[in-house]
Amino acid sequence: MVEDLRNYQAELEIQNKALRYSQIAAEGASERFLTLFSNVPLALLVVDENGLVLESNAMALRLFRPLEADAPLNFLLPLVSDEYRDKVAKAFVSAKEAGTHEAAEIVFSCGSSGVFTGDLHIARMESFQGDLAQFICAVIDQSPLLTQRQALRASAAELQERNEELQLSKNRLASIINSSLDAIICIDQNYRITIFNPTAAALFQCPSSQALGSQLTRFLPDALQTLSYNKLITHAQLGEMTGLTASGNSVAIEVSVSYERYTDGDTTTVFARDLTSRKKIEAHRNALESQLRESQKMQAVGTMAGGIAHDFNNIIGAILGNVELAKQDAGERSPALVSLGEIDKAGRRARDLVRQILTFSRNESPKRIPIQLADVVLETVNLIKVTLPPLVDMQVRIDPSTPLVLADATQVEQALLNLCTNAIHAIGEQRGTVSIELGHNLAADLGLSDRRSGARGQNVRLSVRDTGSGIDTQTLQRIFEPFFTTKPVGQGTGLGLAVVHGIMRTHLGTVDVQSTPENGSVFTLYFPAADIASLHSTAAAADLSQVPAVHGRGKRVMYVDDDEALVFLVERVLKRKGFSVSTFTDPRLAAAALRAHPLDFDLLVTDYNMPGYSGIELLRQSRQIRPDLPVALASGYVTPEIEQSALSVGARALIHKPNDVDELCETVQRLLQGADAP
Repeated sequence: MVEDLRNYQAELEIQNKALRYSQIAAEGASERFLTLFSNVPLALLVVDENGLVLESNAMALRLFRPLEADAPLNFLLPLVSDEYRDKVAKAFVSAKEAGTHEAAEIVFSCGSSGVFTGDLHIARMESFQGDLAQFICAVIDQSPLLTQRQALRASAAELQERNEELQLSKNRLASIINSSLDAIICIDQNYRITIFNPTAAALFQCPSSQALGSQLTRFLPDALQTLSYNKLITHAQLGEMTGLTASGNSVAIEVSVSYERYTDGDTTTVFARDLTSRKKIEAHRNALESQLRESQKMQAVGTMAGGIAHDFNNIIGAILGNVELAKQDAGERSPALVSLGEIDKAGRRARDLVRQILTFSRNESPKRIPIQLADVVLETVNLIKVTLPPLVDMQVRIDPSTPLVLADATQVEQALLNLCTNAIHAIGEQRGTVSIELGHNLAADLGLSDRRSGARGQNVRLSVRDTGSGIDTQTLQRIFEPFFTTKPVGQGTGLGLAVVHGIMRTHLGTVDVQSTPENGSVFTLYFPAADIASLHSTAAAADLSQVPAVHGRGKRVMYVDDDEALVFLVERVLKRKGFSVSTFTDPRLAAAALRAHPLDFDLLVTDYNMPGYSGIELLRQSRQIRPDLPVALASGYVTPEIEQSALSVGARALIHKPNDVDELCETVQRLLQGADAP
C-alpha cells in the first residue's frame, strides 16, 4: 500500500507539472494575442452581439476617435450611418450563424473628423463565458480608393479631348508622309505593307494600290533578317542595301527604320532614300576591316558568355543537384535510375560546355586530366549521327590499346566536332564517307612521316578522313588563319580550324592535314601520350586530397543566393548531411540576420552576382560584424578581378558553380574544419 501511495504521489506530481506547463503556455498565448491585437496596423474591435465594444486597439481608436475630446468608443452601431445600420445588423446575424461575414463600403462616423467609408469584416469568436456571442471586427478604410475612382471619372472628359487631338495628329502625319521626299513604307507585325507613300511608288515603280497588302520582301528582300535583330531599339540605321522594283530591277537605296508600339499592335516604318546618283556601293571590304568586325563579334560573345553564366549555371546546378537527391531517394533498384543517369549525363555535358565557353572567352588554359579518347570519340559520333546527311556514311575505327592522354574532354570533343562538320560540308550533296580513326605510336624512334607531321615522342593519333572535294595548295596554307573561310557569306565564320589549332596548342599537341583536290582530306590530331608515372602521381594526389565522409554535426551554415531553386536545393542537400542551414534570397535580409545574431552562424556562403547587390559587399559587411566568421564566395563566372576582390575581403574559398552535390558538401566541411583548426 505504501508503494502504491508513492506511485500515486509521483503521478500527481507529473500531472501538476503538466498543468503548470499548460498554464504557462496558455498565458504566453494570451500575451501574444494581446500583443498582436494591440500592434497590428489594422483597426480591430471585439464586439458582443448587442453591439457593445469590449476591446479596441490603437488603430481603431485612431480611426474612430482621433481627438481626445471625442466620446468614448463604447458601441459600434451608433458609429454607423443611419442608411447602413440595417445592413450592419444583418451582417452580425449572418456572422453568428456562418462564422464570418463581410460588408463593403459602409459609412462610419469618426468623431469630430466627420465620416469615412470602409469595409467591415466580422468573425465570430468561440466563447465559453456567458451566452452572448462575441465577434472580432476589422475595419478597413477605403476612402483613398474611392477618391481615386472619382479622379478617374473626372479624367474621362480630358481623355476624350486627347483622342480628338490624336485624330488631328494622325491627319497631319498623313500629310507629312505624302509630301516626304523619302520613300516611306509602314509594315505590320506580319511584314505586310500598310502605307506606301507617293515617293515610294515612284522609287519602286509600283502604284500604292498594288503595293498595299504585299510583303516587304517584294521590294526589300534583305530587310527582314535585319529588322528581326533590331526591334529592341526605337530607331535603327540599316545603311545601304539593294531594293527591287516592281519589274525586278535592282536599285541602290539607303534604309533606316523606326519602331512604334501601340495597343493594337506594333508598327515598323521603313525610310528609303535613292542612292542611284551616288557612287556604286563598295563590293568588298578589305581583310583588315573584316578581321576587326569578327574580333568585335568574338569579344561580344565573350562578354555575353560572362553575362549568361550566372543564371545558366544556377539552372544547371539545380538540375544536377536535384538529380543526385532523386537518385538517393529512388534507391538502388529503382527503374528511374536509368533516366536519372541520362539526365545527370546531359546536365554535366551542359555544365562542361558553359565552362568551355567561359574558358575560351577568358583565354584560360584547359583543365587537363587523364582521359580515354575512345570515350570522347564515341560521344561525338553519337552527337553527329543525329544530323548526318543520308548520303554520308560514317566509319569509326578505334584501337582498344590506345593509352590515356592528359586532355580536356570538352575541348577535344569540340575540335573533333569541328573537323567532322568540315568533312561533311566538303562532301556536300554527293555520296561520301567520313572516317574517324584512333590509334597510337609508342615507339621510341618515330618514323619519317610522324616527324614531318610535327609529332614528337610517343603520341596518340586521332584522324578524320573524308572523301570530299579536297583542298588546293594555296588554300591549304591559310586554313588555320582566324576568320579565313572558303564558304559563302553567312555560312561560315572561319573559326572552326582556328579553334582546333588553338586547342591542340593548349594540349601541347599538333594538327596535321593532308589533302589534294578531288581526293578528300585527312586531318590528324597528335596528343602526347600520358606518362604512366605522372598518372600514378596524379591519382595519388587525388587520393590525398579526398575529403572524408561529410558529417555536418549541426554546424550552422548561412547560404545566400537570389535563385530560389538553387537555395531550395542547397538547403535540402546540406540538411541531409547534418548541417543546420539558414537560406536567404535577399542579401540585405541576410546581412540583417547576421547583424542581429552574429554568433548563430559558423559559415557564410554567398553568391557573387545578385540583383542590385554584390556578394563582395555582403562579405565586407560580415567581416565588420564578425571578423572571425569563415566566408566563401560562389559564382559561375570567376574572373581574376572577382577573385582578387573576394580574397581582399577575407574569402577563404571561391566556389565555381555549378557544383556537384558531394563537391559542395565537401567544400563546406573543409571550410568549417579549417575554422575549427587551431
